[in-house]
Order: sequence, then structure tokens, then C-alpha cells
Amino acid sequence: MGAPRLGSILLGSADPDRLRQWYRDAFAPAEDEHGFLDFGETAILIDPRDDVTAANPQPGRYVLNFHVDDAAATAAHLDTLGVTWLVRPQSRPDGIFGTLVDPDGNYLQIIELSAAYLASRR
Repeated sequence: MGAPRLGSILLGSADPDRLRQWYRDAFAPAEDEHGFLDFGETAILIDPRDDVTAANPQPGRYVLNFHVDDAAATAAHLDTLGVTWLVRPQSRPDGIFGTLVDPDGNYLQIIELSAAYLASRR
């Protein structure tokens, strides 16, 4: 038996329509007939939940990492949406990383990995 693969992540929200629209506007993912937002290997399903607060009280517990080809262009687009940055995109040894907050208070990062880092992973 092979290792399982992470096929999707469920984001529970008190306002799923608002949150789903934000992810559509921020990253323009394809969406299937069941409402899954397609981010390549892993999809996100944003669903209503009555057991979550309107704002995530522990946003650092998990961080969604979005790997992008051009962090500067992605950040500029996100700025047009008025996002809140915890850390604006900055160069680090392995690439460019920026951390922002979605409307429910969840943390996510945009990451543009460096060519050197990618080569070291091969």
C-alpha cells in the first residue's frame, strides 16, 4: 500500500461565500461542480461550519503555502484587493516569501522558490 496523498483541505467558515470569493479573486483557481477550488495537487473546499468563530483564534496553527512563479506580480495583485500583510514578500536564502491574512484570519504565504533551492531538491 502506498502513502496516501493529500487531495483536499476543508476550510470551515462562518461566511463561506465571502471566503470562497476572496480565494477566487486572490488566486483565480479553477472550480469544479462541487465547489472545490483547484490548486494543483491539493484542492480547497470552503464549507459552512457552525462550530467555528468568524475569525480564526489561532491563525498560526496551520499556514496555507501557495507556490507562485512571480511573487512580486502576485503581491501586486493581492495589494489591489487590500490584503493585510503580516510580512511583505522578502528575499530569503530559499526564495521570496510573504505572509498574509485571509478574511477569516487564516495565515497564508506566497512563496517563489529560488532556482538554487529547486535544483537542490532534484
